Amino acid sequence: MRKKIMIYAASMALGSLMMLSCSSSDDEGFDEEKKLVNMVANVIPVKLTAEQRVFVNDNNGFSLNFLKQVNETDRSGKSFIYSPLSLTYVLGMVNDAAEGQTEEELEQTLGFHEGGLHAVNDYCKKLIDGLPYVDKDVELNIANAIFLNNKYKLKDQFQKDMQDFYDAKAEALDFKSNKTLGHINDWCKNKTKGMIPTILDEVNPDMVMFLLNAIYFKADWTHQFDPKQTKNETFTTEEGTTTMPMMHQNVLISYVKNDTYAGINIPYTNESWIMTVMLPEEGKTTDDVINYLADKGWPKDYQVENPMSGATTYEVDLKLPRFETSSDTNNMDGGLIEVLKKMGINRAFDSQSAQFPNMCDKPVYISLMRQKAKIKVNEEGAEAAAVTVAGMDVTSAGPVEILKADFHANRPFVYLIRESHSGVILFVGKFTGTV
Repeated sequence: MRKKIMIYAASMALGSLMMLSCSSSDDEGFDEEKKLVNMVANVIPVKLTAEQRVFVNDNNGFSLNFLKQVNETDRSGKSFIYSPLSLTYVLGMVNDAAEGQTEEELEQTLGFHEGGLHAVNDYCKKLIDGLPYVDKDVELNIANAIFLNNKYKLKDQFQKDMQDFYDAKAEALDFKSNKTLGHINDWCKNKTKGMIPTILDEVNPDMVMFLLNAIYFKADWTHQFDPKQTKNETFTTEEGTTTMPMMHQNVLISYVKNDTYAGINIPYTNESWIMTVMLPEEGKTTDDVINYLADKGWPKDYQVENPMSGATTYEVDLKLPRFETSSDTNNMDGGLIEVLKKMGINRAFDSQSAQFPNMCDKPVYISLMRQKAKIKVNEEGAEAAAVTVAGMDVTSAGPVEILKADFHANRPFVYLIRESHSGVILFVGKFTGTV
């Protein structure tokens, strides 16, 4: 009878979600000193203009669609991690010099619609100035740079915009020098604290410039996992089973369940940053979860559906693997440029039709794009970094009863790292147990 009452309470609290049929977890296997910890976020929304709030929602739509396109392109079955926000910064810098249909494709795909380059620049500047200071206990560094072939000259307005809105100071280098490759890669290494030691394999002496963004994130869980509770357990992959360290904690946490996945929000430090983990329901896969997010999350009436919409507080028996993932878009079929073409950006990569008249003293197009990213998740928290590069080349032209649930991430799952005040998605990833 108690179980029926609990299920009814959950259905009332979640409103539009289906009635939950989860079973209550018991305390078997827990050490006596193991306590229930509160992981329910309590935050104050950040103040954004109406236009910037639309940009957040729609750019998150881009992030989720990017997650879908990467998932469809990379069929290796391996885990991956990427930063759509890092990509947004590089394309935002490029967009500053764009005109015509090239600008339209960039802004539409990124979710900025008819905002125009000045509004895009203002938005990117707002995040650069604000996100790193949301939580003083979270280390977040966002850096941009331009490395220019000293044979060319930037347009004055473009150079000013890069400095004013992206904190990116152009540095002229000799692209024929062997030292240039090391100099650019050292910038990546320094800005990501060694997590991304290189982004380029070579420097073409005829390349006009490289525009780069680096993001570094490090945060402790609000309530850390006890290493004594971490045990090697079975993890079911798409190919079979393996054994890996599973962290374990009994938590009071935001939890939601629908036909496609069960989801939880695991907060960092003062709960301004969260990792949302989505575990496919029985009979579903990570593909189903990602497709669901892209379909539901793609901009509609300027509101991206939060993957935790309808979540309520549960006491959850949580198990999460300790893992590390590294990704490189060059390992995908066609690379990053082909992914972005599928999403609607084409002219920017076409040497015949790209429109970037406001960048430098020569007509240019994007001939190279790449992102490398890495994440480490352990009992203390998470550390993640990403570097994105674009190479420009000359054209030829209310109170309810606390419910209980199990959330054992012992099979492939999807996750996001996002800032809870603004909703900005920083990283998207899939963990399959295979690296």
